[in-house]
Amino acid sequence: MLKVKVFTFSPVQENTYILYNEQNKAIIIDPGCYFSAEQETLKNFITDTQLEPVKLLNTHCHLDHVFGNKWVSETWGLELFIHPGEEQMLKLAPISGDKWGLPFHNYTGPLHFLAEGDTVILGEDKLEVILTPGHSPASICFYNPAQSFLIGGDVLFRESIGRTDLPGGNHETLLKSIREKLFVLPDEVTVYPGHGKPTSIGHEKVYNPFL
Repeated sequence: MLKVKVFTFSPVQENTYILYNEQNKAIIIDPGCYFSAEQETLKNFITDTQLEPVKLLNTHCHLDHVFGNKWVSETWGLELFIHPGEEQMLKLAPISGDKWGLPFHNYTGPLHFLAEGDTVILGEDKLEVILTPGHSPASICFYNPAQSFLIGGDVLFRESIGRTDLPGGNHETLLKSIREKLFVLPDEVTVYPGHGKPTSIGHEKVYNPFL
């Protein structure tokens, strides 16, 4: 069984997730730690909980979700897993950082690619990869059917959706992704978004004004 720990980092208030099991193996998803104090917060939790990070994943590669990739990689010797359609976004992220006054050092190590239908395995636990473009060219979500939760990135928020005015975004594509890929999941599935509080598929079907 996976435990889910969330940290909210950077001036953009991005949610960084750590998933870990009974063997204390951990997956780090979208490390948004920008300041050194945030890096220490993340490192202290991992140390105090006696976790061993074994995978580094990005739902997508907008700057606020990749701030900490390089530091996580160097600290725990991890290589990055993304969808191949996000590689260009990753390369462009430092340019966005300069534009927004948030310069940072980007991850430049080896890339491993995930596609829809792939499974990320941590011990006996599994995360299914769901392709949900629209907010970015190839956003992916990580779905755990056994525990009914989804790490959703910036696709679906509590009573809102991801913005589509950034490069590679498309409003109709995003709505299609949500309706055809996420709203087919059970209502009780908890959605852990890239910003803000968790929600559920059932709640968004009823109360999301965009859908």
